[in-house]
Amino acid sequence: MRRSLLAGPVLEVAPRLLGTVLTSTTPEGTVAVRLTEVEAYDGPNDPGSHAYRGQTPRNAVMFGPPGFLYVYFTYGMHFCMNVVVASAGTPSAVLLRAGEVIEGLELARLRRNQPAPQKVALNQAAPGVRPGPVVKRPPTNPDRDLARGPARLCVALGIGREGNGTDLLAKNSPIELSDGPGFTGEPVTGPRVGLREAADRPWRFWIPDDPTVSPYRPHVPKKRASRS
Repeated sequence: MRRSLLAGPVLEVAPRLLGTVLTSTTPEGTVAVRLTEVEAYDGPNDPGSHAYRGQTPRNAVMFGPPGFLYVYFTYGMHFCMNVVVASAGTPSAVLLRAGEVIEGLELARLRRNQPAPQKVALNQAAPGVRPGPVVKRPPTNPDRDLARGPARLCVALGIGREGNGTDLLAKNSPIELSDGPGFTGEPVTGPRVGLREAADRPWRFWIPDDPTVSPYRPHVPKKRASRS
């Protein structure tokens, strides 16, 4: 992928990332994901952006050149990641929300603590009954859920805080963004997930009818405990 493809306005670049492939290589192995869902964040023009109020040590990567990875920790338990886009000094980024694991399926399952589908014979437990055909019993957490959501995506790819600032387009980068199969159809758009501010902007993009796209959840304000 050419860096110039990421240098445009975030609302133009975000849908272009659908169908691209993010590949992460660690000592454990390689996992690759075809991206199916993203969200755009427009820096100083967007109250929902981490860069809305200016540069901080946490969001500094967003103010750099396009093609770098911005990883942050949220809710005290999850990592999420963004691709920095637009020109240097314009803090725009695309949150990677979901995708399909297309390489390294076993490693992704291991990281997500998900068993592989099991083959079982129907009627196998009945004494004196001839076993039926061997079928696959779907697991309780199917493969479609391995990278279905921004935190799950990071876990499946083995990406944490150490991935922050990685150049996704550098030669031999441990985390690489490539063109992949792409997506030439018309993406679906809708409101971004879980935002308090600018929640009505339709800046979430996803591939229609793709089973790996995450469900929409609006922000739910926390209720304050009543004082008796």
